[in-house]
Amino acid sequence: MNEAFVARAQETLAQDKSIVPEFWQNKYKAEAAKNWDKFYNRNATNFFKDRHWTDREFEELRPGHTFSEKKPVLLEIGCGVGNFIWPVLKSNPDLKIFACDFSPRAVGYVQANENYSEDRCCAFVCDITKDRLADTIPPRSVDIVSAIFVFSALPPEKQAAAVANIVEILKPGGRILFRDYGMYDLAQLRFKPGHKLEDNLYVRQDGTLSYYFSTQRLRELFVEYGGLLELENDYTIKRLVNAKKNIDSERIFAQAKFQAPIDTETIDVALAGARIADSDQHSSTDMDTC
Repeated sequence: MNEAFVARAQETLAQDKSIVPEFWQNKYKAEAAKNWDKFYNRNATNFFKDRHWTDREFEELRPGHTFSEKKPVLLEIGCGVGNFIWPVLKSNPDLKIFACDFSPRAVGYVQANENYSEDRCCAFVCDITKDRLADTIPPRSVDIVSAIFVFSALPPEKQAAAVANIVEILKPGGRILFRDYGMYDLAQLRFKPGHKLEDNLYVRQDGTLSYYFSTQRLRELFVEYGGLLELENDYTIKRLVNAKKNIDSERIFAQAKFQAPIDTETIDVALAGARIADSDQHSSTDMDTC
């Protein structure tokens, strides 16, 4: 991002000095899963398109990559209704996918899809900020975790717990593939007053949350807190032009790759400070098993 663009974006954001009252902040954060479940109740499988672009952005998802040599295991967090799952399964015949979402309706749509087979896909309900993934997935068994437009739906104070949860099931050398909304994205700049909960965190009209990431925030979460190695961490900028609507702006996404150390002792040290299984955050919610 060039300096002129950043300056204009900061000026735009500075004009919004309104903050959602604390009562409503707490309510939106507490009901994040509920509001996404309502979203899928309204829209079913009709809102998002299948993500055929993911293997262009992440080579690890392409057939023939190193991870494809020995029947890799992938976990998709925030799977929604399966828009990532179906294209990836089709192009990677040896891949096994675990897929979770905190919306029971979304998971139900995945399980009801004609392409769903428990031999290759296990979809289950899970709030990754409090439900232990290792209760369903064996620890240190996952080669790839896809985190695509999911962390933005989580309150910032719960994001670190989600990272610790993921690290527990990641193999030594396993990777997290991350893509989400970047700071100064067009969608952030378009929010009207009355939607801001805190810096970079907003609530949409339907009550769902949207957080906008900086690369520094990702480094704090996955490297400083999660103990992972940073392979890539940058902004992806897509120019959006519509002459009829007089739109000439930029979509900004934060895209990154993080890798678990080969040395398992390093992972243990990272987990020791924030192990969800031993914390008060551990949920008693019953989770599906595969």
